[in-house]
Amino acid sequence: MTRHFLTIADTGDRDLETIYRLAVAPVDDTLLAGQGVALVFERPSLRTRASSSTAVHELGGFATFFSDEEIGLGHRESVDDVGRTLSEMYSLVGARVREHRTLERWREVVGDRLGVINLLSDLAHPTQAIADLLTLADEFAEGSVAGLAGRTVAYVGDATNVTRSVAVALRRAGVHVRVGAPAGYQLSSGGGEDPSDPNLGGSLELVDNPVDAVRGADAVYTDAWVSMGLEAETDQRRRDLGPFAVTAEVMSHAATHAVVMHCLPAHRGDEITDEVLDSAASRVWRQVYHRRSAMVGVLRWMKGEK
Repeated sequence: MTRHFLTIADTGDRDLETIYRLAVAPVDDTLLAGQGVALVFERPSLRTRASSSTAVHELGGFATFFSDEEIGLGHRESVDDVGRTLSEMYSLVGARVREHRTLERWREVVGDRLGVINLLSDLAHPTQAIADLLTLADEFAEGSVAGLAGRTVAYVGDATNVTRSVAVALRRAGVHVRVGAPAGYQLSSGGGEDPSDPNLGGSLELVDNPVDAVRGADAVYTDAWVSMGLEAETDQRRRDLGPFAVTAEVMSHAATHAVVMHCLPAHRGDEITDEVLDSAASRVWRQVYHRRSAMVGVLRWMKGEK
């Protein structure tokens, strides 16, 4: 049966454990031999494109990149027809899309003929979450995601699609998640990637002060305040989120061993200072390293490895 990877919430505990393990296990470089992976990007990304293409190559397959200008999802050609076309030529599609519904439609339309991977949607960013859990496992649990149980991770700033996926993954690993954001930027409950689900495990705490968020935390995570498509809101977002910048003073309230995380690209001087991003506590480049690990794990799981 063809597998799909659209959200962390949709992925079972055993499957997540398999993905984490396969991400760092020795690789069979013939797994995707003769198979193609279509990479469809409505939104640009350096790390997502690089990690996806290199992971496919590492497993012996080939990747073809399609930009928004080439496909024009929903206006040059229907979402359904694009999915049907790709299913005739590729075994998998990884897509970075504006609307999560695009991925759901492909899953419905192509059935077992094409595995669908969410490389970012307005709802979720599950491959980033896998990379982040691997990064934290390296730091605090000798590589074991299960060993993160009981740790505290703080997210500070605009609670985005990344926040949702990371929070769901962390809670599934037994982590206490604390999100510090002002009104209008805080996590909301519901949807297909819901960190407030009481059945996840771990715990979730929402606060409206950055110091309260990071107090005693093992890791402090932040993301850009102005995501793609929100550029017109830049000035307002800077005013609203300014007090939630991750600075050395904010970090002084975290645990002395705390590490700093950011999924990049960073707007230095806005959500995080150079002093913090470039500090010895920064693990952003380890996150980048594990973006490829995460894709390797997802691809191997989707092709049925155990």
